Amino acid sequence: MQKKCPVCGNKIIGRVDKKFCNDYCRNAFNNQLNKDSKNLVRNINNLLRKNYRILEELNPRDKTKVTKTKLIAKGFDFQHFTSVYTTKTGTIYYFVYDQGYLPLENDFYALVKRN
Repeated sequence: MQKKCPVCGNKIIGRVDKKFCNDYCRNAFNNQLNKDSKNLVRNINNLLRKNYRILEELNPRDKTKVTKTKLIAKGFDFQHFTSVYTTKTGTIYYFVYDQGYLPLENDFYALVKRN
């Protein structure tokens, strides 16, 4: 009994445990499997990547201060971050991977990089 490719229906020639007739069908199958059912994850990853790039651009050394207006003008989204760090004194830093920010007074933010 010949096995058939689940993507195109062609017969599979080769190893007994081979599932697809060629690399194209294997990739097409896996792309379809991981398609936009993961749309939410992809969109959030894009937002996190954008936030990271903004923080990295505004904080070229390991510590700086910037206004909220400047962050918003670049398109920064304050609702998306990867972790929160609370110091012993209760100060809350928000991080996007290793780039972080701390809300200060008068709509200023301290930008930091975690080592």
